[in-house]
Amino acid sequence: MGLWYYETYRGRVKLGLKVRRSLFTKQSDYQLVEVIETEAYGKTLAIDGIYMTSERDEHYYHEMLVHPALTTVANPERVLIIGGGDGGTAREVLRHDAVKKVQLVEIDQVVVDACRAHLPDHFSWDDPRFELIIADGIQFLADAAPDSYDVVLLDGSDPVGPAQGLFNRSFYEHVKRALKPTGAFALQSEGPILMPDLFLDIVHTVRDLFAQAHPYFGPVPIYGAGIWSWTVASETLDARTPDPDRVARFARACKYYNCDIHRAAFAVPNDLARALVEN
Repeated sequence: MGLWYYETYRGRVKLGLKVRRSLFTKQSDYQLVEVIETEAYGKTLAIDGIYMTSERDEHYYHEMLVHPALTTVANPERVLIIGGGDGGTAREVLRHDAVKKVQLVEIDQVVVDACRAHLPDHFSWDDPRFELIIADGIQFLADAAPDSYDVVLLDGSDPVGPAQGLFNRSFYEHVKRALKPTGAFALQSEGPILMPDLFLDIVHTVRDLFAQAHPYFGPVPIYGAGIWSWTVASETLDARTPDPDRVARFARACKYYNCDIHRAAFAVPNDLARALVEN
């Protein structure tokens, strides 16, 4: 049968991938970082036993995290990414011609090193607009000057371990302060079927702080959670209706995202719409 790698979620759900070989394993100061080559998804990054991204399905996640926010802000010149050490989010941000500066703040150099070595197609790390900062994203954002960024993207793993502090009201308050009034904030907001409490808590907290905050949905096959969610927020902008002309400038290079996907992703299933009102 060969070797299998299993992710187990809270002792209730197990997702296994058949493995061809192990490419990288290292315990960093923060977490266990692994890259495995799988038959279904190709090279796959796992952190503390949880699948993060893979060669064959990463575009679903990265394109949907980035483009709804970037196409909503009129002139997204300065973008901050918290997390995202695999580089896929930065790659999608840099598809936008208006972007002049992208700062990626990743706490763990080991994640970056593993992905640069084994997932090189995720991102070209030498783009002159890009700056990698190895630091604690929570502290970095707390120290950021007000109105510093047009877009902030939270590309964090599940709210455990070093990512736990990225999913709470204090962190979102720092995001709001660092954003320009015409800016936008987007983050992954977990799988609403498998993780309903986390999903509802994230969306409600973001809605408490921003005038506009809308969850949206799509597939990320490797997560095995049915559907995945992201949330985009702004004080002044509604991200639900994209500008077709702006999307046309970059979307041909995307594998998943386009105008129709953007609009459809904001359709909220009835049970989730009721839960967002009732809880």
